Amino acid sequence: MTTFTTNIQLVYILAAACFVVGLHLMNSPATARRGNQVSTAGMAIAVIATLILLIHDGSVTGVGWTVLIVGALLGSVAGLYSARTVQMTAMPQLVSMFNAVGGGAAALVAIYEYIHDESAPGGVLGTTSVFTVLDVIIGSVTFTGSLIAAGKLQGVITGQPVIFRGGRVINAALAVIAVGTGAFMFTTASLPALLILVLASLAFGVMMVLPIGGADMPVVISLLNAFTGTAVAMAGFVIGNWALIVAGALVARQAGSSPS
Repeated sequence: MTTFTTNIQLVYILAAACFVVGLHLMNSPATARRGNQVSTAGMAIAVIATLILLIHDGSVTGVGWTVLIVGALLGSVAGLYSARTVQMTAMPQLVSMFNAVGGGAAALVAIYEYIHDESAPGGVLGTTSVFTVLDVIIGSVTFTGSLIAAGKLQGVITGQPVIFRGGRVINAALAVIAVGTGAFMFTTASLPALLILVLASLAFGVMMVLPIGGADMPVVISLLNAFTGTAVAMAGFVIGNWALIVAGALVARQAGSSPS
């Protein structure tokens, strides 16, 4: 490991420390604002360190930088506008939408890495990581599940439990398809298998949340928030970035221990 890489890892440690301290400060209303600021500083440090690492490695093309910059600007504007204009009574819906974005982004990281490796000379037969499969499954389930939860809270989707005959059988079938396809991908590089895995996971997210009533959506959102953190941690394993691993694990732990 070069001195430069070592220094970047040390910066990631600083960012992780900011996350931990920030979450601790958020436990009290008196220090919650400061906790938000500390956590934000930690994320800014991690992002800047990653940009420096990408520039040093020279692995991003001009088109890639354009996509990164435009995506970051659009996301920042949308996030700032949403946070400033949302009513406090609609905050659960906003959190659920953020969950969907986080889970979907984590899944896309794994999908891209799989496609990139599979299309490389010689493919990646037998080298698909369990983290890749878990990232795709958890991230996809979180994406659609969070969208349904937000829709129920907003009134776009009925808040009554949507139950129909054969629903449990469909859920079981989707779970079997996802797990079976993921196991198949451990031995054979296959883009059609990846597509089946994604579609089955997306459908399972919908079917998982639809039968739950709107009054229980805050509990569901808390669970999906933990899913988002787990998916982000899996994405960290996929691309070898342990700052993502730490941040995702903290989110998953914090969301999982939130009172329901």
